[in-house]
Amino acid sequence: MTQTKFKMGHLDHVHIRVPDRALAAQWYAENLGFEVVDKYAFWANEVDGGPLQISADGGRTMLALFEASPDHPMIPQTMGIAFSVDAQTFVNFARSLPNGINGPGGQPLRLNDIVDFDLCWVYNFTDPWGNHFELNCYDYEHIEESLIKEDDINPVRYWPRP
Repeated sequence: MTQTKFKMGHLDHVHIRVPDRALAAQWYAENLGFEVVDKYAFWANEVDGGPLQISADGGRTMLALFEASPDHPMIPQTMGIAFSVDAQTFVNFARSLPNGINGPGGQPLRLNDIVDFDLCWVYNFTDPWGNHFELNCYDYEHIEESLIKEDDINPVRYWPRP
């Protein structure tokens, strides 16, 4: 009998350090559509130092908000956490800018901050505590037509076109 090689499952959650979990959960709800995942609320309410789990997709993928403390200092997640959305959601997000969300340099995120990665479009941004995020849309042609051309945007490119 041959043994099946182990394969990792889907991404469950990412640990995020914030100064105040409740304040952070409110910011994520108002700006990015996250909600507290009630099933795991006991970790935040009953476990000292436990995370507050929030999700924008019904709990399939979560952010685990951990409160900073003297033993666990505030260290922002600077490598970036990427989320993917459909074309209409991406266009709606883009056209809502500026909306209180900052880019990685601390300036308000603007419509023209969109990045062209040839296969997807991206907005890079941070939360108020310096944690970096990326919003991706892989419906390249739809975004090119309904946002880039329609709004006459000159996107950011990190490398020359192939």
